[in-house]
Amino acid sequence: MNAPSTGLTRRHSLAAAGAATLAFGFGLRPAAAQMATIRQGYQTNIWGMPTYYLLKSGALEKRGIKFEEFAVASGNITMQQMVARQVDMGTYAAQSFIIGHNKGGLVAIAQIEHVGRTAQIVTRKDLNISKVEELKGRKVANQTGSSIGNVFVDIIAPKAGLKKGDFQEVRMDVNNMVAALAAKTVDAIVSVEPYNEIAVAEGIGTSIMDFSSVDKMPVFMAATPDFVQKNPDTVIAYLKAWQEVARDFKDSPGKVSDVIHSYFTSKGFNMSRDTLAKALARVDVNPGFPTGLEPDLHRDAEVLLREKKIDAIPDWKKALRPDLWAKAAA
Repeated sequence: MNAPSTGLTRRHSLAAAGAATLAFGFGLRPAAAQMATIRQGYQTNIWGMPTYYLLKSGALEKRGIKFEEFAVASGNITMQQMVARQVDMGTYAAQSFIIGHNKGGLVAIAQIEHVGRTAQIVTRKDLNISKVEELKGRKVANQTGSSIGNVFVDIIAPKAGLKKGDFQEVRMDVNNMVAALAAKTVDAIVSVEPYNEIAVAEGIGTSIMDFSSVDKMPVFMAATPDFVQKNPDTVIAYLKAWQEVARDFKDSPGKVSDVIHSYFTSKGFNMSRDTLAKALARVDVNPGFPTGLEPDLHRDAEVLLREKKIDAIPDWKKALRPDLWAKAAA
């Protein structure tokens, strides 16, 4: 299996440029001319695929929105790019979002999905490991600093009686974990879909737990406060595109699956449609901005504060922007 590149990739979409030029020729000023270009980050695992589908759906071009793609291995990398103001928008789970708000004032403009069932601990099948506590003394591949990495180290391992040092943490991108498991250079991986399902389908690994019982892991679309302040019309149009794409996930799952399957096969993964279907079934995609997010986010923030990964609990009224989704839905 060839792991996909984790390097920065960019594509500048210029749809509707001709229409805009024509409109100016008649003395008109179309809404498309007022839209800012969005530098869109997303992770190349299953968590980022709703965003990938958005970019390929044509929904942004239809609203005159141009974009550049920034594809990376994990959402915490996108978060770091946003803190550095290299990217305008990106998706990641609550832990990375809280860190991003603490370090760079990032704000949540929508909740895209829940992915707790996609995050799993997968062990080498030949080791017959069935419990987290059996990882003592083992080599565990973990994408250190990611949301799932933080949940594993800060919550799951301690609950199983494992202290830091009881297992050997091997820092690794999730894209490379199945190959490492197959080569027996690690004994277990803390990974996400579709890599978990690939490991199981190929007879390499056994999934011993998913994270849903510990954390449902909402994934947020975050934006830099600078972009939101300077480009409110673009943000509203962008969220309207998400509302359109949400209908595809609900009403046209086959269409969505085809786009996502093509992505992974283009990156060298030998993955059947059945394997992808099982992986996608663990993602609960429902873009919106539900009420009552603060208690769970506060709990996550308390853990991050305890572990000294942030220096203060966020002011949720500043960190969460449900008003933008409400305007888009109006």
